[in-house]
Amino acid sequence: MKHAEGFLKLVDDAKTRIKELSIAEVKEKIDSGDKFHFVDVREDNEWEKGRAKGAVHMGRGVIERDIENSIEDHAAEIILYCGGGFRSALSADNLQKMGYTNVYSMDGGYRAWKEAGYPTE
Repeated sequence: MKHAEGFLKLVDDAKTRIKELSIAEVKEKIDSGDKFHFVDVREDNEWEKGRAKGAVHMGRGVIERDIENSIEDHAAEIILYCGGGFRSALSADNLQKMGYTNVYSMDGGYRAWKEAGYPTE
């Protein structure tokens, strides 16, 4: 998908302030039993077609509204993903602005996760 220039500028700006993990790093954390919140921020229709195994859904459009009801601990580790790592970067930036201190965006998103053959449901 070709993204609009303005959107890419927003994402690039957000990426100067957030932390990212590769899909391999996230898979390693899962395999080693690390405890974290794995959150899919894609749209409802994307979620329904498939998701990374073990993820919970909190769409980009509502995450800022709903996150504090689901994850009260602002120091909890949260790994966000979307289709390719752009929307999750924007979400991570906003969650940090809300006081969450251990937030990551999964670079490559669900597309890279699926292409790597990692577990989906």
